[in-house]
Amino acid sequence: MKQIIIAFALCGAPAMAEDLSQFGTTNPDEMTWQRFIERAEEGETGMVLCSMGYPLTKSGNHAAARFLLENCARAGYTAAMTWMGQLDNNGLGGDYDPEAAAEWDRRAAELGDSVGKFNYGISLMRGHGVQQDEERGRQLVGEAAQDGLHIARRLADADYDLDVITPDADNWRYAPLF
Repeated sequence: MKQIIIAFALCGAPAMAEDLSQFGTTNPDEMTWQRFIERAEEGETGMVLCSMGYPLTKSGNHAAARFLLENCARAGYTAAMTWMGQLDNNGLGGDYDPEAAAEWDRRAAELGDSVGKFNYGISLMRGHGVQQDEERGRQLVGEAAQDGLHIARRLADADYDLDVITPDADNWRYAPLF
């Protein structure tokens, strides 16, 4: 058996040394984080590419997620807008910026995104990152509930008691800024 393996290795050696560059890229790097980021740097967006922002965020690579998601949000992907809001509201991959977070969620809400409606509605109710307008906030959360967003239904059913969705320990963070 050793003789067969050695013979195979010797027969394969010249082919492995052959210059394959004449055939272009024969094994492209297409399913790595690096390639997804390169594609975003090239200005590409698309459903699959934009969805990679989620695992990048969850893996802790917030700077790369931010770059990819911002491209997608600017291209009109509402889920990317709400993720940008999450990144800005938590200072992930950039500065803590509740005004930018509220703005991303507002844009998503205006495009009909249920999560955007819910998030922006809560920002309005709290006055976090935006001028407080509890009535408009409740209206948006109600729309998200009518759209079928479970957490929005839960909040509406609790008469918009924000402690239902966030612990009262977070109240210091969500004090009105305006």
